[in-house]
Amino acid sequence: MRTETTAVLRAWLPKYGVYAAILLLIAYNLLFTPNFLTWSNLRIQLVQVAPIVIVALGMALVIGTEGIDLSVGSVMALAAALIPLYLGYGVGAAFAVALLAGIAVGLVNGVLVARVGLQPIVATLALFVGGRGLALVISDGQLKDIRNESLIFLGSGDLLGIPVLVWIAALLVGVIAFVVRRTVLGRRLLAIGGNRAATTLAGVPVTRVLITVYVLCAVLAALAGLLAVARIQSSDASSVGLLIELSAITAVVVGGTPLTGGTVRILGTVAGALLMQLVIATMIKHNLPASTTEMIQAVIILLAVYAARERKTGDRRTSARERRATARPRRHVAAPAEETR
Repeated sequence: MRTETTAVLRAWLPKYGVYAAILLLIAYNLLFTPNFLTWSNLRIQLVQVAPIVIVALGMALVIGTEGIDLSVGSVMALAAALIPLYLGYGVGAAFAVALLAGIAVGLVNGVLVARVGLQPIVATLALFVGGRGLALVISDGQLKDIRNESLIFLGSGDLLGIPVLVWIAALLVGVIAFVVRRTVLGRRLLAIGGNRAATTLAGVPVTRVLITVYVLCAVLAALAGLLAVARIQSSDASSVGLLIELSAITAVVVGGTPLTGGTVRILGTVAGALLMQLVIATMIKHNLPASTTEMIQAVIILLAVYAARERKTGDRRTSARERRATARPRRHVAAPAEETR
């Protein structure tokens, strides 16, 4: 009985543990945090978590292929550095240039991983360092104010009483969920993450899919950088997107997407981002030091990775038992001889 309960818990925890943790944290805040349910507080939390959700969506796609992208923060900084240079030509031109920068970085990452054969962590680490350096060169290391009302509206405006930034994040969640669940690209990226060698033998264009996934991840990061500039109404390449890659990876892992690939949990990723934001907000509301917050986040990450590892181990054991049962020779029972008349 105890073994069965443990098995059920191991299967349940990676899928639904993040939702249970959110409910527990909300209950704690309702009891012990003053003004937690006020709209102003909820608005702040949603606005702060929206850019992380956008970046985490792209990260989830990459991790689904058993990859990683450390350059997303640098892509945000690069987009932020380019926006003031082209904003004079209109918001559309600034948008286009920022997204083109994301496409360029995604192509470089994708080619290095899919064609050159570099490990994703190595390929994206190069642009993690070089991308922000390029952004600082473009901006001359200076903070530049943004005065364009149309752009500021995206970061600070409301639509039907809800921040536009939150609407954009919610729309992107729906789009990426559709891509993963209902499109050929979604099925292929999951197949690559599950077994890349077998997917290649099956005739799937692995190189093209991987490049597309890394481009999508970088474009989402560039969009997040653009929206971050709109929210803070300034462009600072030294701080925009700083260490957001860690927040995005944390959201994906805590949300139940394994680092081993083959699975992408979009709603879980959103829940993971919300959970980490609630943890930070709770610590701040109760005047706990930043070091305590970081340690709690580390414990949550370790628990999430351990739960995913336990589930993977259990799946392998189950598969091994099934293979042994299949390979076991069957006993043939002789048919009864006919009576001789």
